[in-house]
Amino acid sequence: MMIDLHTHCFFSDGELVPAEHVRRVEVLGYQAIAITDHADSSNIDFILPRIIKAAADMNPFTSTRLLAGVELTHVPLELLAELTRYARKLGAEIVVAHGETVVEPVRPGTNRAALEAGVDLLAHPGFITLEDARLAAEKGIMLELSGRKGHSLTNGHVARIAELCGARLAVNADAHGPGDFLTSEMARMVALGAGLSQERYEQIRRDMADFVAALS
Repeated sequence: MMIDLHTHCFFSDGELVPAEHVRRVEVLGYQAIAITDHADSSNIDFILPRIIKAAADMNPFTSTRLLAGVELTHVPLELLAELTRYARKLGAEIVVAHGETVVEPVRPGTNRAALEAGVDLLAHPGFITLEDARLAAEKGIMLELSGRKGHSLTNGHVARIAELCGARLAVNADAHGPGDFLTSEMARMVALGAGLSQERYEQIRRDMADFVAALS
């Protein structure tokens, strides 16, 4: 059972149309995949309706369920709550926030603002503080362990902080092209490489499955 809640197609900086995107992971045995293209106030109302349409068209005919979402990316802190609400109004099934990864100049305070906005997933949150991780735990917001080069540098820190406060975790590829999708074994390696046990990884998989099931 494989689920990925953070990927990109050609509506932002990914390479594939949604149909090929889904087919690529269908053959890997994925139960569900979210397309969460990069968005801000300039394009959110362009991206989401198209992903929603793709999901409505394809889901009756594929074994992998496509979830429609966005990744709010480098958005001013002051707009994160407003855009989170707007994404949900447009029909987003998952709202991801582009967290404070160490490999991009993300504005300090983005992690906190995204958590206060009530996103579903805080992607690659870098050196997230224990205080912010506690807020994520209180709100049931998932913190990401990333399979993507660069963003993955702080996976060990994220896992350790999440374990200290009981925050939920997700393992995602942040895939942008055909070579980025995680196999089941590679997803397991991301979790174990971050210092987690096999048992803890299995719990993460169950939590991700529960998130998807709750959308039904």
